[in-house]
Amino acid sequence: MRMKGLWVALPLIAPWGACCETAAQPPAKKAAGIVAELAAKLEPTRVVTYKTIGTGELRLHVFEPEGFKASDTRSCFLAIHGGGWVGGDARRFYPFAAHFAQRGFVGISIEYRLMKKGSGVTPFDCVKDGRSAVRFVRSRAKDFGIDPGRIAVCGGSAGGHVAAGTALFDGIDEAGEDTGVRSAGDALVLLFPVIDTSSEGYGNAKCGERWRDISPVHRVKAGAPPTIIFHGTADTTTPFAGAKAFHASMVAAGNRCELVVNEGGKHGYLMNDGALYEETMRKTEEFLAAAGFSAGR
Repeated sequence: MRMKGLWVALPLIAPWGACCETAAQPPAKKAAGIVAELAAKLEPTRVVTYKTIGTGELRLHVFEPEGFKASDTRSCFLAIHGGGWVGGDARRFYPFAAHFAQRGFVGISIEYRLMKKGSGVTPFDCVKDGRSAVRFVRSRAKDFGIDPGRIAVCGGSAGGHVAAGTALFDGIDEAGEDTGVRSAGDALVLLFPVIDTSSEGYGNAKCGERWRDISPVHRVKAGAPPTIIFHGTADTTTPFAGAKAFHASMVAAGNRCELVVNEGGKHGYLMNDGALYEETMRKTEEFLAAAGFSAGR
């Protein structure tokens, strides 16, 4: 396989004597979390520019599976990192893309614009980039060796918002883009997503007066892709109530939607716990298989 890295989640064991640390010693560093540890050891097969904004390029970090051929028509797993629309990078979601590449998919972790000081970027631009990325991959399916009708879009936190936006935010598109190419994923995997941008949810001030235009819970419609949401009940960043309301609205609209609840889970809970991360991956595999995504060529 053309990727680097060990894919085994090992427990962290404190060194002997750690409990006897004296006051003179510096405090122990906070654990990076299992996903960050995995991400540091992975490298993509190739990196492809999908969009140029001003003088900057936005890129796709592509993980191709073992035995991959350009003539393949594989399922695609497109991953979108979180960070409140202001931080994070494509590497953060390398483990998700690489995990599915190990299972025969083409895995892709995307870059998108961030709200850096003075950049003028807004969450609307982040959404536009997510929709552009899906369109780019779908329109060049033969170049990526994928089936254009089997693109799963996954995102965490603000990345979950962008992922949902690929399917729900019609009209939030880059000027001049070919909107005849469908931007919606064929399945959505939302990890503790920003799902409500009202004052009761997350990001209301960042989204501005038009917040309702990019609030997933307010933009639910019939015909949305099959969706699975992973959310913790103790999440105070992207409140759990929003995930519950979104799930109920999706079901009421006739869409297939599953809500996987982690009791007591705080924001990003599965990023730090190897067992929870592996359980999430297993349930995602089962969900995608039931939605018609195969790992084969």
